[in-house]
Amino acid sequence: MSTTSQPSRPNPHRNQKVAVLGTGKIGEALLSGMIRGGWAPADLLVTTRRQERADELRTRYGVTVVSNAEAAERADTLILACKPQDMAKLLDELAPHVTADRLVISAAAGITTASIEERLAENTPVIRVMPNTPVLVDEGMSVISAGSHATADALSHAEAIFGAVGKTLRVPETQQDACTALSGSGPAYFYFLVEAMTDAGILLGLPRDKAHDLIVQAAIGASVMLRDSGEHPVKLRENVTSPAGTTINAIRELENHGVRAALIAALEAARDRSRELASGNS
Repeated sequence: MSTTSQPSRPNPHRNQKVAVLGTGKIGEALLSGMIRGGWAPADLLVTTRRQERADELRTRYGVTVVSNAEAAERADTLILACKPQDMAKLLDELAPHVTADRLVISAAAGITTASIEERLAENTPVIRVMPNTPVLVDEGMSVISAGSHATADALSHAEAIFGAVGKTLRVPETQQDACTALSGSGPAYFYFLVEAMTDAGILLGLPRDKAHDLIVQAAIGASVMLRDSGEHPVKLRENVTSPAGTTINAIRELENHGVRAALIAALEAARDRSRELASGNS
């Protein structure tokens, strides 16, 4: 496995045309990140269902809005940023127009590269990517897996695109469902914890805004320490946990209420749902 951030070397693919098919929040984040990363708006194509949205993207980024079929015919790389339940219909639209010299990147949860490959021209390179929502603030983690025809050069190209909005990690596709549960859905777990801790702060007598600010800054500080200190999370927790102190009493209650076991069960449930999506169960 390898983890990379935005490459510092020139990207030879930036003079190729890239199409983002489905420009919701994640698709737009990729679009803006690529432009900041050096892609020319003239080389970026987008598709969207609504004319209002098309006008908005054209005005904001200077990109060209096209149909799905036109994107498949004109772009060297197609990024499928649609919802998993919309993938089958999108592939039906694209199949007559996608030739084997195109690179297809799927950012749809649970959709395997094999299921995409079998619906496109033989030997079409396909890459599966699971980004998470912090790509919206350039702090995303995008997990990348190669399909059976994707080359090392194609993987580097995918890393350059998604590295523009955070970090990337290459894994075997067999690990994608686990990564979806841990990283793709991961931000929601932290928001859930912040919500619960904010409610606890109110219960303890703090105004909501002050409780929120205290918890968010604690989360930011703890995240930076996890990232930069090189210490195991157990060691960092022990540094806060004095004998017979306040923290150890709180930890005891978390253990008594099975929080650790609940988190493990939650991630297993998310992984299982990703597998269901891959098997076509909506």
